[in-house]
Amino acid sequence: MKQFKTLSLGLLALCLMFSSSLMAQKRDIYELKTYHIETPEQEAMLDSYLEKAFIPAAHRHGVAKVGVFKPIASQPDAGQKVYVFIPFKSLSEFEAFEGKLLKDQTYLKDGDAYIHAAFDNPPYKRIETSILRGMSEHPKFAESNLTNPKNERVYELRSYEAATEQLYRQKVKMFNSGEMDIFEKLNCSPIFYGETIAGANMPNLMYMTTHENMEIRDEHWNQFRADPDWAGMKDLPEYQNTVSRNDTRLLYPTNYSDL
Repeated sequence: MKQFKTLSLGLLALCLMFSSSLMAQKRDIYELKTYHIETPEQEAMLDSYLEKAFIPAAHRHGVAKVGVFKPIASQPDAGQKVYVFIPFKSLSEFEAFEGKLLKDQTYLKDGDAYIHAAFDNPPYKRIETSILRGMSEHPKFAESNLTNPKNERVYELRSYEAATEQLYRQKVKMFNSGEMDIFEKLNCSPIFYGETIAGANMPNLMYMTTHENMEIRDEHWNQFRADPDWAGMKDLPEYQNTVSRNDTRLLYPTNYSDL
């Protein structure tokens, strides 16, 4: 009887360890929304909605952090886009989120000007959305470790498109096999790395790194290109021609952004 009890406890411990391992490997789901705007009035309406209605409601319904970013002044689309990054723990959480908002009376009241905007005075031109899944070696989003003023920072959002799904998978493998480690080593303080599962530019992956300012951002990239780990990886045959287009956006976080 004693041996049976010991065996049962051992099996229970193994099951708990296995369950914990599975939970540790669970990957975040990210929604990345790009609001296209045309006027300062639209930007002001959108800022008010995001700060006073959407982000507080997201917090109430289990989304701990929401990132809001805008193109820095030197970018050609400055004043024309607002990026909203929303991390979820699962697809089911993402699917349930909008329904929760529409039942939240505080959200509906605080967001009334945005929600019930007139057809001839909308708060944006269009919304573009991508759904991503955290990469296996960086399955969760992270807060930036930067401490300088938000309006001085440069957050770099990159999308790497591939010519085929197979080449895309090889680029994802490249990130999981060491490319992300180089960014960590150089203290680029990444927010997320994601595989796009629904979006306009598939097949593509996306990621965001953060830098104190433009000078440090440029220094980080010079260090990356000279890094011996990158030199040992970039010319491997399996990683050739994996990127057909690199779309780079240089952003800064709004003062009310959580990230």
